[in-house]
Amino acid sequence: MCPWFSGHLTGLQGNERAPTLEHAWIRPAGPALKPNLNHIEAWVFDLDNTLYPASTNLFAAIDTRMGEFIATLLNVDASEARRIQKNYFRNYGMTLRGLMVNHAIEPGVFLDYVHAIDVGVLAPDPALQSALRRLEGRKIIFTNGSSTHAENVMDQLGVADHFEAIFDVADADYLSKPDPAAYRALVARHHLSPRATMIFEDLSRNLAPAAELGMTTVWVKNRTAWAESEEGLESRLDYVHHETENLVSWLEDAIKMRLSEPSTAR
Repeated sequence: MCPWFSGHLTGLQGNERAPTLEHAWIRPAGPALKPNLNHIEAWVFDLDNTLYPASTNLFAAIDTRMGEFIATLLNVDASEARRIQKNYFRNYGMTLRGLMVNHAIEPGVFLDYVHAIDVGVLAPDPALQSALRRLEGRKIIFTNGSSTHAENVMDQLGVADHFEAIFDVADADYLSKPDPAAYRALVARHHLSPRATMIFEDLSRNLAPAAELGMTTVWVKNRTAWAESEEGLESRLDYVHHETENLVSWLEDAIKMRLSEPSTAR
């Protein structure tokens, strides 16, 4: 387990308490970062399996439609389509990029197809709504998906009003996370100060370019196969600054910390 922070630790005995944000800063990522988080002015959130729990299995529906699209496009069976799909995901950061590079597909056609899903499996999330409302600062969605899909998910969760913008894969010129150019485009488009920005992601590898720019990172861990198959712990230590298995609980702790230690920087 990464020693920086975990919102939910297992195996606690007796009256032991899980560490909070106050215990997170065993090794700060850089001198510009402050333990109380009052230097943060902008909060950037990934969408799928981050803003909502991976346990909802919403992304599984997208995953299935990706396989269907590839099977039809390349006239292959489901097994071969899945092999191609996951190969492109590993090598290009997202399946779409691999299809564009190797098969010259029109990205909009792919995005419209794979995101034609029922988001009704998601329930409105009053706890997330409350946390986002009380979290001071700018809030932006940064997704490898489409803005239409992001809007559908945000509307279903009831959180759309708390975000000022969506930065989707088209805004990044179809360069997906973790391509560093996508992060630079995000920073430029929304005039972000990386040292005053915190980013939340369910895939730890997508935090590496953000940390390189100077952002503070939070890994929202889940038990999905694509998340658990990532690189080992030691290679993550330099760019995962915090980690949690519950986004809302983490945000609640951050809000309390910021309120208890006001800063003139905000």
